[in-house]
Amino acid sequence: MAIAFCFNPSLSLLPLPKFQPHRPFASSSSSPVINLGLTVSPAPALRHHRNLFTPFSIPNDAVLSGGDDGDDGKKNKNNGNNGNNGGGGWGGAENAGDKNREEAIMVLAEAGRLLESLPKDLRAAIEAGKVPGSVVERFLELEKSGLFRWLMQFGGFRERLLADDLFLAKVGIECGVGIFTKTAAEYERRRENFFNELEIVFADVVMAICADFMLVYLPAPTVSLRPPLAISAGAIAKFFHNCPDNAFQVALAGTSYSFLQRLGAVLRNGTKLFAVGTASSLVGTAVTNALINARKAVDKSSPVEVENVPILSTSAAYGVYMAISSNLRYQVLAGVIEQRILEPLLHKHKLMLSAICFAVRTGNTYLGSLLWVDYARWIGIQ
Repeated sequence: MAIAFCFNPSLSLLPLPKFQPHRPFASSSSSPVINLGLTVSPAPALRHHRNLFTPFSIPNDAVLSGGDDGDDGKKNKNNGNNGNNGGGGWGGAENAGDKNREEAIMVLAEAGRLLESLPKDLRAAIEAGKVPGSVVERFLELEKSGLFRWLMQFGGFRERLLADDLFLAKVGIECGVGIFTKTAAEYERRRENFFNELEIVFADVVMAICADFMLVYLPAPTVSLRPPLAISAGAIAKFFHNCPDNAFQVALAGTSYSFLQRLGAVLRNGTKLFAVGTASSLVGTAVTNALINARKAVDKSSPVEVENVPILSTSAAYGVYMAISSNLRYQVLAGVIEQRILEPLLHKHKLMLSAICFAVRTGNTYLGSLLWVDYARWIGIQ
């Protein structure tokens, strides 16, 4: 209950009497009349006034436990979002970090989940205001599936699934289509020599299967949940740590990438894909040479003499090919064609989106096979 006093002075129209020091002060009938009115307002009025100072509130035990609202408010007011966008605090304009944190906590409160029930890296990202409520909603939705719940135990899969719920489908598309498209591309280039060079064809397909997964995994857009590096880390390590996984990916609210950081993403993924391509080619060419030697031992009367594939030169060449051609093609495919063009248009039509992604990735894989055969012949390893 709120109590309010109304002070309503009412003065008589009679002229004020002359001051007489020996006369009692309140005895004059012409003194000013002061009326005090007491009014009682209902409880909702008090709640209304209180809400003016509490723009956002949720029960502490519904989401956060063991925290101190006063300390959190002081951090938000003094620090904002690590200095981004300035300002902060409840009384001023909220920065992107505060907004992300509020959205995420609201989603958890509506779902009846505790912040402590989330993975450590996701929980830290929410507390830092790095992820909006939409990311938390996607996490809770994916967690309903047993397969996705198991995959999200691994940090790399969690970051990619939170950025793209069709990531696993794209991995299946790439690996499934890769076998057929690469075999078809090999036949298109070799024609009558296809069966005579079957060992080389097999090596190419083996290399493709080993590399296809990494070609989808590494350049895929992510929701970065990586913890900050130690203060003692070098400048180069800090630079690449802050680069996105895809040079063209859409930045989340409160996050931005410079042009140099996006170039750094191309360079960093190129280095990783060079290592992947070289390693997968070593396996593929070693298996190919083993098959060629076994064939020579079994069929010594064969009129066609097939030479062993040079392991080191082929492996290095395939690593360079993946670092340049594959890296750029898959960066554009995942970051521009899929995330920036197809998903905004078809985000409500997942089946159609999957079908178009299947067609686009099939064409990209087939193109990559043709480019590899031409490149290998150009440098003289086939």
